[in-house]
Amino acid sequence: MALGVFGGAMLQCSFGMAPSTLTVLPAARVMSKMPMATIMDQIPLVNIMPFGMCTCLANPTVSAATAAALGVLTPMPCIPVIPAPWAPGSPTVLVGGKPALSQTSKCMCAYGGVIQITNPGTVNVQVK
Repeated sequence: MALGVFGGAMLQCSFGMAPSTLTVLPAARVMSKMPMATIMDQIPLVNIMPFGMCTCLANPTVSAATAAALGVLTPMPCIPVIPAPWAPGSPTVLVGGKPALSQTSKCMCAYGGVIQITNPGTVNVQVK
């Protein structure tokens, strides 16, 4: 059993230099203090905010800055690019007709980072 995830959850990217927060819009959601997240809450700059600076050479801005610095890794501002929903979602709990996000869910940035949930938010409910 994993914990449900709510708006305000703390996120971390494997190539980001700072944590970020998950923003969950309140449309058709289970409400407590914060709306409950689903696997579809993966939209960059809406649901997933930047992680400070990016250190992944697959990011074109990082690779260009690193090349300009003669190969010295040069982090650049993070702008997440999330091509697919979080996985896995809860197989038994639906929120607004979509699988609920659980604390074990992860999503990938197109530049290679793995985004995970480090703190599920203000309310903990168990989802199966």
